[in-house]
Amino acid sequence: MISIGIIGAGIVGERIIKQIQQEGRVQIKGVYDEQQERLQFLHDIYGVPICESFESILHSNIDWLYIGTPPASHAEIAKRAAGAGIHVLSEKPLAHNAEDGKEMVEAAKKNRIRTAMHFPLMYKPAVHDMVKRIRSGNIGKVVRIELQTFFPDWPRAWQQNPWIASRSQGGFVREVFPHYLQLFNRVFGELTILSHHITYPEQAELCETGIVAHGVTAGNIPFLITGLSGIGQKELLQFKVYGEEGVLTLENWSDLYEERKHEERKPITDFLEVPSLFQAMREQSTFLVPFEEGLVVQRYIDQLLEES
Repeated sequence: MISIGIIGAGIVGERIIKQIQQEGRVQIKGVYDEQQERLQFLHDIYGVPICESFESILHSNIDWLYIGTPPASHAEIAKRAAGAGIHVLSEKPLAHNAEDGKEMVEAAKKNRIRTAMHFPLMYKPAVHDMVKRIRSGNIGKVVRIELQTFFPDWPRAWQQNPWIASRSQGGFVREVFPHYLQLFNRVFGELTILSHHITYPEQAELCETGIVAHGVTAGNIPFLITGLSGIGQKELLQFKVYGEEGVLTLENWSDLYEERKHEERKPITDFLEVPSLFQAMREQSTFLVPFEEGLVVQRYIDQLLEES
């Protein structure tokens, strides 16, 4: 059993509460957010204890602190938790920028705490199966990797909040790309982004609407990344690995497909069970994504967000 405190009572905070309550063996000691109405809602619906201040949650005898707040606040919260000797689980992206992320890594090392990023792809059976097939040579030599993301609207209908559409903290490059860039990095090693073109609207406060980037992996495999919002189609996320003998596509987070020469695309549905996030935290599993790895991803994000 591990105990956890939660900072942030928004959509992602609520999702973590649901996940914990479904899984068990994790005790929520307290939830804090500056929005008191939202806190009371979570208490009424899920029965979670609520705290009156950030300080009170740090003194609630917790093993871990979960950070589910906007990116600009991550560094300060993480550093205070580290100073109190509390392990930290953070939402992605790691921080507002790589400079803040580096401070988080250094604070964790200085205070000898454990860290983890909330990257759900690491705990999806389809992703584990995909990685196993790639590494075993099932699709032959990998010759290209592509990430394609399309959003009819950004923010999505369920994502409405004051910052998710802002240029300073929001956008799909910050909110969606980290999941796949971490997977890129974990499977294929360091990425070198050779060029990119990012499109922003005229309103200076609003986030990106499109991006195209290309580069190579540590093994000199070319990759292509595209993202587009405000278009006339359903949301579609595809992480596609092209091999000489076959092609694997991870679609919309958890649907895995395989293609072979001259054959129709086939779904793969028979997966082995994999550890959950909280099981990995209890067991200190190598599936966990530490802050150091989150910082690598943060640097990719910072580069992609630079105006071309």
